[in-house]
Formats: sequence, structure tokens, C-alpha cells
Amino acid sequence: MEKADITFRTRKWVRPEDLNANGTLFGGSLLKWIDEEAAIYAILQLGNGRAVTKYISEINFVSSAVQGDLIEMGLTAKRFGRTSLTMRAEVRNMITRQSILTIEEIVFVNMGADGRPQPHGYTEITYDRDRIPTHHLTETLHED
Repeated sequence: MEKADITFRTRKWVRPEDLNANGTLFGGSLLKWIDEEAAIYAILQLGNGRAVTKYISEINFVSSAVQGDLIEMGLTAKRFGRTSLTMRAEVRNMITRQSILTIEEIVFVNMGADGRPQPHGYTEITYDRDRIPTHHLTETLHED
């Protein structure tokens, strides 16, 4: 993935609580960060705070990070389905400039207030502005 291909990115600082027993970045911490960032990206692309993780493909760890490293997580939308959004993720170590991992497919599903998949009506990525949800989730949690 080229830097120009990444349409959403964030950075994290590797801290002591993020390390495994070998003193390197714990994979579980990294996957939690990726899932959270993918959820934010899906919410902004679909305009719905009820987007949920459906599928994460094979995760290819190729290097790691140590305490004090800065990592960059990049996401790009690959395609829209009727109720879904498929993304690709790559994480890089900004200090060593090495790729840490790639995930070819992360799929999020747009959910309705009834907890079922709901068509989102989008076919293209938005670059000009985010599709920010028009309501806060707590306003609709107790409907019906």
C-alpha cells in the first residue's frame, strides 16, 4: 500500500502496557487499535454509529515495535457492498520504517436500530467530508 493509497490514518505511541513478555508490541493491543480505527472509519464512511465488525481476514505480522516506537495505522476503503464496507489495513513502524502487518480485508456491516443489517446507500468513498452520524446512539437505543 502506497502512502497515497491510505485514506485514513492514525498514530500510536508504544507504551509499557502495550508490550508482551518479549518486550515487543503485543499483537492483541495492535489488533484492538486497528479494530477501533476501522470502526471509526466505517462510521464516517457509512454515516451510522451502528457499524459493526463482521470479518477480519488473515493477519500477516512481518515485524514488531518496541517501547517508545511510533506506529502509523493506515486504512483504505476497497469496496462498498449493499450493507457493508470492506477495507484494507497496514501498520508501519515510523521509527524503523518497516511494515508491521497487513490485513487485506476488514469488513464492517451497517446495522439498523433493530440490530439487523441495513442498506447504507453508498457506492463511493467520501474524501471531501465525513458522513458524520446525524444522531447520537443513546438517543435511539431505547426506541420501540
